[in-house]
Amino acid sequence: MKKHILIISALALVIIGGVLFYLTRPDVARLAEGQDTGREPVFTAPREEAIPTVAIAEAEGWAAGAAPSPAQGLSVVRFAEGLDHPRSLLRLPNGDVLVTETGSPPRPDSGIVAKVMNYFMGKAGAGGPSANRIRLLRDADKDGKAEVQTEFLTGLNSPYGMALVGDTLYVANTDAVMAYPYKAGDTKITDKGRKVVTLPHGAPNMHWTKNIIASEDGKLLYVSIGSNSNVGENGLDTETNRAAIIEVNLETGDNRVFASGLRNPVGLAWNPVNDTLWTVVNERDGIGSDLVPDFLTRVEFGGFYGWPWNYWGGYEDKRVQPTRPEIREYTHRPDYALGNHVAPLGLRFSTGAQLGKPFENGAFVGLHGSWNRMPRAGYKVVFVPFDDKGAPQGKPIDVLTGFLSKEDKAQGRPVDVLVDQAGGLLVSDDVGGIIWRVVKK
Repeated sequence: MKKHILIISALALVIIGGVLFYLTRPDVARLAEGQDTGREPVFTAPREEAIPTVAIAEAEGWAAGAAPSPAQGLSVVRFAEGLDHPRSLLRLPNGDVLVTETGSPPRPDSGIVAKVMNYFMGKAGAGGPSANRIRLLRDADKDGKAEVQTEFLTGLNSPYGMALVGDTLYVANTDAVMAYPYKAGDTKITDKGRKVVTLPHGAPNMHWTKNIIASEDGKLLYVSIGSNSNVGENGLDTETNRAAIIEVNLETGDNRVFASGLRNPVGLAWNPVNDTLWTVVNERDGIGSDLVPDFLTRVEFGGFYGWPWNYWGGYEDKRVQPTRPEIREYTHRPDYALGNHVAPLGLRFSTGAQLGKPFENGAFVGLHGSWNRMPRAGYKVVFVPFDDKGAPQGKPIDVLTGFLSKEDKAQGRPVDVLVDQAGGLLVSDDVGGIIWRVVKK
């Protein structure tokens, strides 16, 4: 009898172990490389994960003298290093470059979910306190390296986006857009600034980065604000004015939703061909390594892009309840897929770039890299070719790769991209603490 009980117990343990293995095994991508990019990406059926796939590339930084790999015909050097989690970039009219040294505001640390998230963020190199400042970089002797570095603006609150309009520098903290007086050549701002508009930042403030870009006439400011959840699981009442791009009238302070249904829009840029606003968006997680493509898209006034109820112009996400099938016909389809879970952050059109063919007409995109896909994706800078009518075409072209080591650890992670005054491409690397400069050989 005891023997039978032991056998049954052993079988039960095997069954339980098998079930646990089935539920916790990572979801592996089945699409071939490149099928999830371009104007017509391939879509699989959703594969809902009981426990999300976690495949974070542990941060290790760069060895002395090491660097990412540029595309053929290009070279790369360290424009600036020793920075504290550098993120977004802004070029000033005199050629100076501003970079935000920033990270997430303090996150909740109670509960198993919060503790697990904080642990994995630490492994990815994003667990430390935010430096909460902007640094100025100046290449006075034009040798391609910034020999001048100053603390330009301090005492901020997880700053990200920056925009200069006339003699006013606008900075997007996680909780508000602030305005500061600026004079050409300044290497430091001591003014306390004034608040332009409060931004959504209620807990858990999941997507904390707020980016900004000004209209050409300097009268309007556009603010990208990510969602407060993956697919609305924290309640849609916490998503007011989130997963959206907000338009702010700088004269009156009035603001309105310009476009919505964008889960986490980050990079913003004006297309020089037709003066349209474009953004890159981080799409949803939890339905497999082959879904959903992060994307690059034109942003239309009043446009709704699907989040959280559907994605890519009409694929319904059944996890979101109650469903809203009636809004599918009003959902805008994105213009271009950048790949599944590649985490696009930086966006810059090629105006002024001197990198030669094939990097003459299109947009550079910084792909920060996946944390929940097998195999890992992103961790590079790509170029998206555009046609002469201002639309993306073809497949992304690698510009800067090699951010992952042979052991699949993160030597660095690209964030923002910027064309400098001499036509080189600057790339911020938050894990490496470096600004890379890519030029034509």
